[in-house]
Amino acid sequence: MKEDILEQIVEDYLHSRGYFTRHNLKFRPDRSHPQFISNQDSNHSDVDVIGLHPTKIGVDRVWVVSCKSWQSGFDVKQKLEALAGNKVTSGRETWRLFRELVEPKWAQAFCQAVKAATGQSEFTYFTAVTRVKGDPLAWEYNPTFGQNLRGNPVRLISLQVMMQELSEGMTTTVVPSHLGRTVQLLKAAGAKLNWPGSGAAHGS
Repeated sequence: MKEDILEQIVEDYLHSRGYFTRHNLKFRPDRSHPQFISNQDSNHSDVDVIGLHPTKIGVDRVWVVSCKSWQSGFDVKQKLEALAGNKVTSGRETWRLFRELVEPKWAQAFCQAVKAATGQSEFTYFTAVTRVKGDPLAWEYNPTFGQNLRGNPVRLISLQVMMQELSEGMTTTVVPSHLGRTVQLLKAAGAKLNWPGSGAAHGS
């Protein structure tokens, strides 16, 4: 099982939808970039999970997921205000938590890494969170994010939405992941696994 349980859930969720996955794809701005700053840009960031579907086309073929497993949830308004004001979140400047969304040089490196890994420039970018607080559309349709990711869609997806879909689609065929097997055993034991929420991408 992955160290981050949210990453494990994301991987299981993508597998259930027919995606092949890989983890921790590293990226950073090229040192030749005119805005490269050594003390800010020398360390790699990474993509938590990439899903590649063998039959889908366009932005649905590649899902790129950044996991934010904050137990307090994801407050959309608060995060957008923190980015706008360059506030500190969890001991770090907030922009560093979302650098591929807000910093053009990091976004460029991110898009290049996704293309190198998947063979295409089109993808859907997901931020996976424990719970969405507020209006997800304010995040998903933020013009800066869309511009930096070259028009590729941005989505929020919550833990409850993923778990709901995983539970509903789970059969008795043994699955390879620890999490999936746990859900199977709980269902076999008669546990009622009812997560609130629907199948909408962002959840609530």
